[in-house]
Amino acid sequence: MFKVGNIEINKAVLLAPMEDVTDLSFRLICKELGADVVYTEFVNSEGLVRGSEKTHKKLKIHDSERPVGIQIYGGDPVSMIEAAKIAEDENPDLIDINAGCWVKNVVGCGAGSALLKDPEFMQKLIKGVVDNVKIPVTVKTRIGWDENSIQILEIAKRLEDIGVAALTVHCRTRKMGHRGEADWSWIPRIKEVVKIPVVLNGGVFTPEDAKRAFDETNADAVMIARGAIGNPWIFLETKELLSTGKILTNIDEELKIKTCLKHLQLAIEIKGERRAVIEHRKFYSGYLKGMHHASKVRSELMQFYDFASVENCLLNYLDELKTFKSNIDLRTTII
Repeated sequence: MFKVGNIEINKAVLLAPMEDVTDLSFRLICKELGADVVYTEFVNSEGLVRGSEKTHKKLKIHDSERPVGIQIYGGDPVSMIEAAKIAEDENPDLIDINAGCWVKNVVGCGAGSALLKDPEFMQKLIKGVVDNVKIPVTVKTRIGWDENSIQILEIAKRLEDIGVAALTVHCRTRKMGHRGEADWSWIPRIKEVVKIPVVLNGGVFTPEDAKRAFDETNADAVMIARGAIGNPWIFLETKELLSTGKILTNIDEELKIKTCLKHLQLAIEIKGERRAVIEHRKFYSGYLKGMHHASKVRSELMQFYDFASVENCLLNYLDELKTFKSNIDLRTTII
């Protein structure tokens, strides 16, 4: 059971915080399609403390996406406390601390998975946040810095002791990044040493993966990251599979293209047309994956800066797909 503050969800399926991906428009789409809890992009504590307008915009949340968490990161305890207070003012349901990001520019600042190298300091930094905000604080981390320093059991106990409300574990080391297979065997071992909810992250790309994660590890929740990019229906399909034992909804080309356009419309309302259209380009690969002549259409979409052109291109493409499918069906019938 994922029980954090007023949130209480059995077999919760969560949308992971992802830089340049989980902005408000994408979170709203995923929430509509069944994500139980969503998280902002990770937010730089130093940027918040310095008053960066660009950084502060990442805190923007909407009531229709609740429950929602704001994730912050940093390596300085004082800045993290101040950043957490600023985030709390935006009234999220929880604050999540990133202690797992593996990229060099984050680790180089002593943040993200760099905290894994010093569990005592990590505990001190996170305790400062827990003690200075009124809403629940959760943590997302990895099993260790590398294969020779896996200290997740000690870290889990340290975090529970200071009042962390839940722990999400990406079941790879920092050294692995996104490479190799996530080792889910750590989840039941962590659950043996703490009573707070433990969330599995890493290696969940399909509804079947999510179901297997629950079945094999007894995780309190599963968090989906890259598996949701361009495929927000993974939440709907996962919930169907968990509740009925089968996937019921047919995710066809029309639904994918119209969802892609709806996603872009939401982004335009929030960011403005030109910026939203440019930033939406990263989603086309996922939305159009597996479709006939998709690479050609993606190339065309990269040239546009306004919604009307994108919409016209995608709806014309949808008509082409319907014609192509009709011709295939006709040939099959004749044969």
